[in-house]
This record gives sequence, structure tokens and C-alpha cells, in this order.
Amino acid sequence: MTKSNLIEMNNMGIVVASLDKAISFFEEIGLQLERRTMVEGEWPGRVTGLGDQKVEVAMMVTSDGHSRLELSQFISPQVVADYRMAPVNSLGYLRLMFRVDNLEELLDRLLKQEAEMVGEVVNFENVYKLCYIRGVEGLLIGLAEQLGDLTTNDIVE
Repeated sequence: MTKSNLIEMNNMGIVVASLDKAISFFEEIGLQLERRTMVEGEWPGRVTGLGDQKVEVAMMVTSDGHSRLELSQFISPQVVADYRMAPVNSLGYLRLMFRVDNLEELLDRLLKQEAEMVGEVVNFENVYKLCYIRGVEGLLIGLAEQLGDLTTNDIVE
């Protein structure tokens, strides 16, 4: 049997309470709404293990078309847990990182949309200027502006 090869990372998914607010927030960052649809019935539940379900889904895409963020708002079954405000060192914690070209300008706009700074903006070895914010619904978002050249060993975390 031939070993499977990874082709691409298709998308990252986040369950949200308000799809409209999440779409607006991620559009402010620079993602574009690719499509919005209702997914319902038994077939999606066979994939997720939740049985019969009804979920409104919005697929957001980066301007280069390579990265996608799937936002889901469950109508049924109801959401059973909420990890959005857990500390960043919690197991399985979710954080998205975006590389941007003008961190301060974007940060000003996001703070006006109820985002909150987690710590402060830092300079990482003159390679990145970066920070964490809590965005819409308390989601942890990393913003990084590249300052210098990257080597193959540099990783933004």
C-alpha cells in the first residue's frame, strides 16, 4: 500500500456564537467571505459524530487565496462547552496567527471593534513585531509584522 502524502492544510475551523460578528471581525483583519451556507441533516452528523445537526457555516479566505478559516454557528445541537476565555496555556487551546503589513494601523482598527490586548506589542529579534489580542467572542488572535529576513529555523509562535 502506498503511503498517503499531505497535499495541503485546507482550513482551520472555529465555532462561534455570532456568525455575523465573526465575519465582520475577520473581514477587518483582511479575510474575505468566500461563501456562507447552511449545512444540515444526518450526513454532516455522520462526519462529526453529532447526529442530526443544523450549522450555518462561513468560509473566509486570505487575500492570496491559500488559507481559509471556517466559521460555524451551531443551531442544533446546542453548544455544550465554551473554551474561549481559557488561559493560553490550556491544553488544546486555539490561537490564530496572521502576518500583516502594518501592525499598528490594524491594531488601532481592531481595538475600536472591541478587541483587547493580551500583553503588549514586542519586537522578536528584529524579525517580527507581534502581539496577541482577544478578538470577537474572546478568540485569541496573533498579529505579526515581518521586520527582517527569515531563516529556515525561525518560527513565529
